[in-house]
Amino acid sequence: MAVKIKKKSRVPGVMITQYVEELPEGMSTPDFTRKPIALTIQEGKLAIFKAVVTGHPTPSVSWLRNDGEINERYQMVHDAIAGEHQLQMPNVSADQADTYKCVARNEYGKAFVMVTLNIIEAVRETPEDFKKALKNKVDIDAKEDKKPEIDERFWELLMSSEKKDYESICGQYGVTDFRGMLKKLSEKKVEREQEQSKVVERLCNLKPIVLKADGDAEFELEMSLKDPTSKIFLFKDGVMIPFDLDTEIKHGLKQVGKKFVFSINGVDPDDAGLYQVEVDGVKIFSTDFKPPPAEFLVKIEDVKAEEREDAAFVCVVSQPLKRINWLGKNIPLEQGEKYDITVSEDMLIHTLVVKDCLPLDKGIYAAVTGLKSCNAWLILEADLLKIAEEQQAKIQKEREELIAKAKEDAAAAAAAAAEKALADAKAKAEAEAQARAKAKKKKSVKAEGGEATTVEDEEEDVEEEQMLAEHKHEEGAPAEVADTEEDEPVQEKRKRLNFHLDPGVYFTGGLSDVTAIIGTDAELVCRLSSEDCDGVWYKDGKEITATDDICIVKDGTYRKLIIKNCKEDDTGKYRCEADGRKTEAALSVEDPPRINPDDLTEFMKPVIIKIGKEAAFKLSFVGREPMKIQWYNEGEELFEDSHTRIDKSSSDSRLVLTKCQRKISGEIKIKIKNECGTTEAITQLIVLAYPGPPSIPKIESAFKDCINLAWSVPTNTGGTNILGYNVEKRKKGSNLWGFVNPADELIKEKKYAVKDVVEGIEYEFRVSAINISGAGEPSAPSEFVIARDPKKPPGQVIDLKVTDSTYTTLSLAWTKPTEEEGVQDEAKGYFVELRPAENIEWGRCNSNAIIVTSYNIMGLKSMAMYWVRVVATNEGGDGEPQDLNNYIIAMPPPVRPHFTDKKMKNLIVMKAGDSARVTFNFQASPIPEIKWLKDGVAVAKHVTVSNTDTSSQLMISSSERHDTGIYTIIVKNLVGQETSSVEIRVTDDPKSPGPVELEENVPGTVTVCWSPSPDEKKDDRLHYLITKRDSVKRNWQTVADHLFNNKFTVINIMPGTQYKFRVYTKNDMGLSKPSESPIWEVKRRKETFSVNLPASKSCCFETPPSFSVPLKMHKSPESYECYMSCAVTGNPTPYVTWCRNNISLNTNTNYYITNTCGVCSMLILKVGPKDSGDYTVTAENTLGRAECSTKLVVED
Repeated sequence: MAVKIKKKSRVPGVMITQYVEELPEGMSTPDFTRKPIALTIQEGKLAIFKAVVTGHPTPSVSWLRNDGEINERYQMVHDAIAGEHQLQMPNVSADQADTYKCVARNEYGKAFVMVTLNIIEAVRETPEDFKKALKNKVDIDAKEDKKPEIDERFWELLMSSEKKDYESICGQYGVTDFRGMLKKLSEKKVEREQEQSKVVERLCNLKPIVLKADGDAEFELEMSLKDPTSKIFLFKDGVMIPFDLDTEIKHGLKQVGKKFVFSINGVDPDDAGLYQVEVDGVKIFSTDFKPPPAEFLVKIEDVKAEEREDAAFVCVVSQPLKRINWLGKNIPLEQGEKYDITVSEDMLIHTLVVKDCLPLDKGIYAAVTGLKSCNAWLILEADLLKIAEEQQAKIQKEREELIAKAKEDAAAAAAAAAEKALADAKAKAEAEAQARAKAKKKKSVKAEGGEATTVEDEEEDVEEEQMLAEHKHEEGAPAEVADTEEDEPVQEKRKRLNFHLDPGVYFTGGLSDVTAIIGTDAELVCRLSSEDCDGVWYKDGKEITATDDICIVKDGTYRKLIIKNCKEDDTGKYRCEADGRKTEAALSVEDPPRINPDDLTEFMKPVIIKIGKEAAFKLSFVGREPMKIQWYNEGEELFEDSHTRIDKSSSDSRLVLTKCQRKISGEIKIKIKNECGTTEAITQLIVLAYPGPPSIPKIESAFKDCINLAWSVPTNTGGTNILGYNVEKRKKGSNLWGFVNPADELIKEKKYAVKDVVEGIEYEFRVSAINISGAGEPSAPSEFVIARDPKKPPGQVIDLKVTDSTYTTLSLAWTKPTEEEGVQDEAKGYFVELRPAENIEWGRCNSNAIIVTSYNIMGLKSMAMYWVRVVATNEGGDGEPQDLNNYIIAMPPPVRPHFTDKKMKNLIVMKAGDSARVTFNFQASPIPEIKWLKDGVAVAKHVTVSNTDTSSQLMISSSERHDTGIYTIIVKNLVGQETSSVEIRVTDDPKSPGPVELEENVPGTVTVCWSPSPDEKKDDRLHYLITKRDSVKRNWQTVADHLFNNKFTVINIMPGTQYKFRVYTKNDMGLSKPSESPIWEVKRRKETFSVNLPASKSCCFETPPSFSVPLKMHKSPESYECYMSCAVTGNPTPYVTWCRNNISLNTNTNYYITNTCGVCSMLILKVGPKDSGDYTVTAENTLGRAECSTKLVVED
């Protein structure tokens, strides 16, 4: 009964169905090691699905289509070398867009995977566009020059690169017409910008792809999409690749605002290519990615392990890689129960651990990174003692089972024989006759100890006979003896065992499988137990005889079949039969790539050419097709380009390198591979060039008639030995160089004494090297030297002093030393030497002598102590050093702290929750100590202070009302200190006052009363503003401002007019929302006119002054406004005088004093400390005098 067991594959998306309940040993169901990936491709291009399958026996692969059939438009290809199954669709069209299924089957199950093909339809030309193109075709064809077409990738890279990269990109693609390139590039950019303007509003900050230290790569750009729903696509080499916000997948996209970052997770060599970003089909950005090749710094080595132990392979790569490919017996390995694959934190060390090693695990393992690979063997060292014990136990158990079976068979045979003897005596006689005949023909069978077996105990004889038959069967002796004897009666066996048994001729050594190379001889050998017996040979069941190509050899007990000059037809199964016994083996004739030894010898000869010339390599070979041919230069595979041409055929291959440069000198290797094997051939390419320049000639010594020079060999010898050198000289001020040595006499050594000099003349020299290619570039000129005898060292410098200093630098100045003929000569330069106080050795600050008499020493340690001296020098050597009189300390000259800000704010007002920053710039030396205070106390912990050598900043990240106060900075050093203060006032938008009420105390007036704002107690600068609107003017007018109380009397209220009032809370942040009053109206009374003339009496309306509303006490912050008011009555109108500390203020312009209908007010525009004191208002008329006093307190 067939079963269908669903299994899970290691590859996501693969479904496996198993047809049997248990798989036989060594067999497996089909599976995918690499599944086909979904494609999104342009119409008209080549679409390819690739899959790699595994399974034993080898599964067959088929392709199906969901909506249609696989017809002649599809090509199913199997690459035997790569192991790939391909479904190719040339010139793909829109109707081929569908879901495809790849199915792998064998007799134990099947595996399948689904894959989608998406087609981007090409833009079709309208008939009008086609007519225009047809009309202009003749002119275009006439104008076009036959120039090689430039790859479209070239323009894509240029349009997304900076100008500094143009030259390298042109060199990469072999473009030399820079002017034409720039013109065409500008045209393409205009076209691209027009296309991009349809989908993108703004595009900037295009950054090319960069490989990061963690092994990932990313590129980014900033763009504003016109339509936020526009679709963004990512292409690699013209093929769309999926991406997601998930960082675990291969390609990801992260968007932050208008910034788009595309990332590649875990870069490997297959990620190289041209990446393009498109928005709704419009190309936005292109960048070319070439990951650096990863080399194996440490390759994996052979590992020896015992069974059931773990084996570890370790390699080190040159570039960080998140993962490399591990292969075991050419099968990809994955993380799982059997294999543990780990990577170090720096992603350079990669480890493969084979767990619980078994004999099946031994073999070759490989680590692969792109084109580079290394391999090693896993060797299992079995525990021989343990294996022997297990084998012995197994043999012993089998023997016991055979003996028991033999006893049972003997008993059954004895009973049957007895019954047969009683029934038929004649049959017994015939059986005895047959037993005697067989006994005469066969010789006695020797036991393992060499003695014949006799009948002493019947049961013992039967057991030994069974063991003997088993032993002979294991050694190649015929098993038919045991089978025949089992059929004989027990009585006959007993009689026959009295004689020696003869097993006949048997094979003591069987045939072994042989693999031979086509065209060579193959030999199949077996060994018989007798020299007299002949063997008969068969191939695939048919007997073969000796021919010119087949030799049958009898050599003692050996029987040989020799097949000369093997051909592929000779492959098959061969069998040798002798005396009814047989042994067989398989012969495989392979045809791997082979190279003629003479051709190989010729190929291995080095190719030597000059720089810029052409080098050609050709090699012939034979082998079974198809063959894969690869050329390498210093281990790096070569591909066809502008300077490389590779010709391939079935019998030879040719490599041509044009315009060769020195850098390609080295090993040239050809690698030829087919299904039967691989062969390689190596030669050398030597590109000769002119030698490079030697080192700058060094003046060893100078005299009036001779100057001695020395130099070093050039680093670049041009690929061959240096034959000699030419030395040239030039006088100072001249432009002409002249040879020192004759042209036909090269200088062999790396030194030379120039004697053709004139005393007192200054010379410079240069050297050029010569090889078989000719003379190379000359070296840089030597320093000027005067042809004269050595000079005396100079004296000490004069007046050495320090001109300036900082924490890291020191400036020195001195005067040139004097000259004394015969004692000390003129100084030509100076060395400045420095010694830290804790060291005893002097170090020079300048490696080359300076000619000026000043020097700046850099890189000093702040506040460190140093000793300084200056040494004068000339051609005669160094003079005596001159020290400073005292040590110096690395610090600037002392400066008392002072602030450098021209305008410093005294008051900063801000809203609660905002950040507050106060910066003071200053100068001070040495570096001062900085301290901040708030209201005389150290600032709170949430206040951040940042200091530098020249500034200090106080920052409150989120200010609150309790941060209000006066902040003081104290800058102090050894010279003195300086302070400065700033007031920070933290407030918030004011809240509205409470309900507004109106009342009439005096006719013609109305008193506006309101509840205080909730912020009144929090903000001492909070005050109120009142506006009114009447039914006549119908607009809002300010009635009063800067009110610090909750009541105000409005005058000039007309009967019959409606009034409405608004009260606002006001502080440094502005106005609050108003609180509105109810409508106020004083009804106009209309009375009947009547005249009642009472008796006239004299009335007096005169009253002395009195204050109906007295002054209130005020407390005001400094620099704020202060408003005082009171109400006075009296008739006649009293004269009002304002005084402060008994001094009249009526004539003081700093105070704004008004008196309107008895309401007296005074406004102080900017309150200062001098305004503190007692204020008195005096009202006088002819009937009396009244006073009202208050006190003003000014807060700091």
